Amino acid sequence: MPVVIEKPSQLVSAITEALHIALPGVRVGSHQDVDSPGDSTWVLISIDHDAPGHRANNGRIAHVLTVSLRAVLPTQGPEVCDLGCELKNLVTDNRWKLPADQCDLPQDIDGLPAISLRGTRNYNAWTVSFTQTLYLGPLLLEDPTGIPKFARTWEVSNIDDPDQYTALED
Repeated sequence: MPVVIEKPSQLVSAITEALHIALPGVRVGSHQDVDSPGDSTWVLISIDHDAPGHRANNGRIAHVLTVSLRAVLPTQGPEVCDLGCELKNLVTDNRWKLPADQCDLPQDIDGLPAISLRGTRNYNAWTVSFTQTLYLGPLLLEDPTGIPKFARTWEVSNIDDPDQYTALED
């Protein structure tokens, strides 16, 4: 049975798993997991924004999530940019093994130097950000009995109200 995405945190879990596989030896977590980078290389994952999007064809609600992957190295140097480029390559065209009907490909991928966790601007951190749309919630095309339904925008007062949908005729 395919994975069904029910909440945005499932995207974070899927990205975490992919990073562990692609970058062995790099610690993966959130900003709360680390006080300072210490002697470890980290990739910190955060969801920075949840914007509305167009519903999926099956009626699921779109969540356009802005995701940031922040690479933090314990030393200064150009290697942080190298890790940022690896992250960008990993993000490109990646659905993180989530179903295509619920997870679009990443868009608006961008990588920039970032202020380090210590608060000094020494460029030992690099942030790759992108948007990725998840489609969450129930299907509006079917009710629990599996009867396909439809609605015409000019015949209903609220296209987002599943009670205003009617059954398709055979």
